[in-house]
Amino acid sequence: MSNFRIRRKEILGPGLKLMDVEAPEIAAKAKPGQFIILRTDTNGERIPLTIADFDGREGLVTIIFQEVGRSTEDLGKMKRGDYIQDFVGPLGKASEIEDFGKVVCVGGGVGIAPVYPITRALFDQGNHVISIIGARQAEALILQEEMGKVSHEMFAMTDDGSAGEKGLVTEPLRRILEQDNVDRVIAIGPLPMMKAVSIVTKEYGVPTIVSLNPIMVDGTGMCGACRVEVAGKTKFACVDGPEFDGHQVNWNLAQQRAKMFILQEGMAMKRRGGGCGCQK
Repeated sequence: MSNFRIRRKEILGPGLKLMDVEAPEIAAKAKPGQFIILRTDTNGERIPLTIADFDGREGLVTIIFQEVGRSTEDLGKMKRGDYIQDFVGPLGKASEIEDFGKVVCVGGGVGIAPVYPITRALFDQGNHVISIIGARQAEALILQEEMGKVSHEMFAMTDDGSAGEKGLVTEPLRRILEQDNVDRVIAIGPLPMMKAVSIVTKEYGVPTIVSLNPIMVDGTGMCGACRVEVAGKTKFACVDGPEFDGHQVNWNLAQQRAKMFILQEGMAMKRRGGGCGCQK
């Protein structure tokens, strides 16, 4: 039997779930910005998920995920006390944490989960932290209280105005950049959001770090599936990242590659009678 038992499970919103997984060796070594790869069972697909939190004393790793396809739906059906077949990590390079000065941390949708431990680490390091979190609607605006505790200022945005301000995360970001001297921006979320943030910050010459999550298979740099183009060179998100300079990412190529298997994912969902479940 696998040793990776689900200690806690919470439903955060529609199709949005949190799990604390018993993985003491990973929890003891994990750092903000890193990720794990899991498999629900012997027939499951390998799913890369950024570590949302970790507790070395309790031996727990927290993951937060959105059910967008067959594999994440299978994971979402697992219950407290169930065992995950494989849980590998920590993988990838950790975030650069130091006292930069004034830092803006931007999280969009499920991306709020991985930006949280980075925000907390930057706050603990002595930075003046401003956080911006955004989602489509109030139900998807996660970790508001947690982000607020590790931020000197926080802005919440929703597309429909059901929580916080109505609008995009780039709107308060631009206001901040116009008023203050910002030393660094960290953005994690959907590709269009990270691209938009990078375009805005480039206007003001503010260094910007983004976290890329392309299609990934082995997570060790051997398969090449997670290749991205940064500063005109091919990089592998699993070993060279997942964090990169947002001003150097080839966003058009990244968005093209993200759509490569939408048809196959839709077919897998239909075979099990679950509808499409594809991301548009």
